[in-house]
Amino acid sequence: MIRYRQVLAVPGMAPLLGVSLLARAAITADVMALTLYVVLGLDMSYAAAGGVAAALTAGVALGGPLLGRVIDRRGLRTVLLATVVPQVVFWLSVPILPYGILLGAAFAAGLLMVPVQQVTRQAIAAMTTAGQRRAAFALEAVQGDLSYIVGPSVVILCAAKLSPNVVVWAVGAVIVAGGAGIALLNPPLCAEGEADPGAAGRPPRREWLGAGMIAVLTMAFGATMLLSGVDLAIVATLEEAGQVSWAAVVVAVFGMASVAGGLIYGALPRPLPTWLLLGLLGLVTTPVGLAHTWPWLCVAVVGTGLLTAPTLSAVADAVSRLAPAGVRGEATGLQSSAQSAGFAFGTPIVGVAIDVTVPAGGFAAAGLAAIAAALIGRLLSHRSPDRGLRSATPLVPGHRTLSHLGPTPSEGGGRG
Repeated sequence: MIRYRQVLAVPGMAPLLGVSLLARAAITADVMALTLYVVLGLDMSYAAAGGVAAALTAGVALGGPLLGRVIDRRGLRTVLLATVVPQVVFWLSVPILPYGILLGAAFAAGLLMVPVQQVTRQAIAAMTTAGQRRAAFALEAVQGDLSYIVGPSVVILCAAKLSPNVVVWAVGAVIVAGGAGIALLNPPLCAEGEADPGAAGRPPRREWLGAGMIAVLTMAFGATMLLSGVDLAIVATLEEAGQVSWAAVVVAVFGMASVAGGLIYGALPRPLPTWLLLGLLGLVTTPVGLAHTWPWLCVAVVGTGLLTAPTLSAVADAVSRLAPAGVRGEATGLQSSAQSAGFAFGTPIVGVAIDVTVPAGGFAAAGLAAIAAALIGRLLSHRSPDRGLRSATPLVPGHRTLSHLGPTPSEGGGRG
């Protein structure tokens, strides 16, 4: 707990995490809000709703690196202004748009989504010391779990009481408020002692987008592929058992276990390699399908949950360490895109595994995908030479390279 107190004592950190949590909860719920609007408000099919959700998600995946690049070149407030205004226009106009135009507008809104998660990660890297960074990213991963638990649930409850129009307006209002709040806070994106990105120029991609960074992005993809697959496999398993109404309970247990795992991991004296965390996550997920009823499934997903936030926080930490200050926005954007792609691919791949085998095959497919990503990440990171990583690492006191994406002998257990 001492590490967390140190992180929250950093000037501006607590307000940033608070505003970011609010905005991320709304962004996590935006797909659900649009789905319910299309189904309930437009009285169309779930397939049609899925098209809008896919358009928004594709926009987010493509827009992440582009917005990050603009942040690196033009600064935070320029990007927030360029994203908050389109969000106001989109969410206000949703109820009056025909379905065909809504598809295109959803893609554009995703392309210009307020980059809350990226900015939070950049600010964490800039505002914390090397000894505080792992605990800070653990809090950021826990924040993601809480937004995942709270956001969609609140939208579903509100949809039962209010009109779909009001729900989409409310979600949009919170996203806009979150972007405006971050603009007011204006957190630093470069640590003291780092050169200003605009003044220092951008290092060539070949200097930082090498084997080490590709390894981390591959593991980010594998982690979210597993998570989206687990959600689908939980529903399929309980549907076969005639207990699908208990899926929300299992998902809640999964989320709370991840929160606990993130807090425990951030308080540990030493980090673990990212590939090892992801590999263990895949191993504990593969046999979850052996549980066939909701009480046993609640027990079985605890292991997966305990390793989820640590894995995601380790990925974010690795990206922040491998990316120079001048390209950190683009790097965190690539991380967001890799994770969005993992979510997009995980559901259909696991769905095919469930269709051709049994629901338990969904958990096995998700787990094996994560293990494969961990092995690829390990092989790529092993190939990454120290000299290449040093050239891509900001010259900040206490900063280290990540030739193996894990702890180095210089990081003693007592650093905090």
